[in-house]
Amino acid sequence: MTPEPTTRRRFLAVTGGGTIVGLAGCTSGDSDDPENSSENATETELEDEEENVDNETDADESEEPDPDADADDELTLETEFLSREEYRQPGERFDDFEELSAWNVVSGSMDTDSDVVFDGSQSVKLSAEGDQNVTIERSLEDDDLDLTDLDFSFAIRTTTPRNVAVYLRFVDVYGSDRFYQLRQITYRTPDVGWFRSNPGVFKDSAVPTEMDMLDRVELTVLNTGPEAEVWIDDLRTHEKPDRGYVVLCWDDGRQDFYDTASPLHDEYGFNAVQGPIPGNVRGRYMSVEMLKERQEAGDEIVMHGTHDPIHEIDDEQELEGRLRRDKQWFIDNDLQGANHIIYPHNSFDKTSLEYINKYHYSGGFNQSGDVNTTGVYGYDPLVLPRTIAHDLEISKRCVDMAAAHNNCTVLNFHAFEEDNTMSEDDYEELLAHIDSKDDLEVVTLGELWEMRTSGH
Repeated sequence: MTPEPTTRRRFLAVTGGGTIVGLAGCTSGDSDDPENSSENATETELEDEEENVDNETDADESEEPDPDADADDELTLETEFLSREEYRQPGERFDDFEELSAWNVVSGSMDTDSDVVFDGSQSVKLSAEGDQNVTIERSLEDDDLDLTDLDFSFAIRTTTPRNVAVYLRFVDVYGSDRFYQLRQITYRTPDVGWFRSNPGVFKDSAVPTEMDMLDRVELTVLNTGPEAEVWIDDLRTHEKPDRGYVVLCWDDGRQDFYDTASPLHDEYGFNAVQGPIPGNVRGRYMSVEMLKERQEAGDEIVMHGTHDPIHEIDDEQELEGRLRRDKQWFIDNDLQGANHIIYPHNSFDKTSLEYINKYHYSGGFNQSGDVNTTGVYGYDPLVLPRTIAHDLEISKRCVDMAAAHNNCTVLNFHAFEEDNTMSEDDYEELLAHIDSKDDLEVVTLGELWEMRTSGH
């Protein structure tokens, strides 16, 4: 059972069935089938649009954090432990890839790699050229497994993050199948490393998959070309919580939320996650007083950081100094959510994660314009996924899938006037849709983190 978050809202209405809609970015074939999907210009343009929005910080509106800010609160400034080390291998091991004889290659190439390892003595390397997908499969028919009410996570490393998506497909003896998909990876090259993905359910058959009567599991790398190179290790299982969750995440601290969205949140009793930029507290951005008012109303004010891509900072001393100054600004202004972080431009790499972990327990994101949900108990503390909430129907599907499979969806907004955020009318309809769901709750990143660390 999950602990009760301090500001949790219970929903009272009865849920309706989730509707499977077409995938954004499909180029050919059955749009319901992840095997036929690819990330095309539509999703790339959405992410580019978000970066453009994030860059709109007028000089006369910005107050830079004081580089000489007094850092007396060392214990508060730095985390008490490194969450990525402490919670590196949650759940129970399902396959360690130490023995690959049980796995068969369907397409692409499968090799063992003893030089690139997350745990144990080797990982499995999956690769392909052109736009060929990589699929390997393992029979489960004779394993007498019951995977009902479980989620799955795996360690993943890729040198081609912009080219790939990854999914697990479970097929039962009757032919029904269920996909757990990491839709898009925004880990920046060339400084790549391992992270754990705990993908939520992306699609389930109309006839639900019998997870206690399975025929096989497939591990697939969807490849948009010109090549795919992915390492997988340490596949694990996790208990599901007893309900689904939604995080409503607003980046940049724009006053549009305060003026237009916050009255709707107060009406429904939904708390939001706000990610203001340190110093951007005038003009079209919320003032510190407004942020504190929303904090008092139950919103969580988390780090977003000085707004340049983190992975572009080559000097490690400069990187750490920026992280310290940004968090100190939150401490000085009594904003309580600074242990959690939203990366500017979804920018992160191996080195930045190492430093971020000294100051923050959780955050992310791998961001997609399509459904990109997560399990609750197995995600990498600093590499959460989320969905760009530009489209009402996609966002509703995120909510439906989270409710149906007890997963979590993190929906991302900026301002109603931007292309990467749905309209005000659509947003009100989305909140009503969330409110109509039974056993679904709106939580903050801090509350999600409490559940992640609850011992599962």
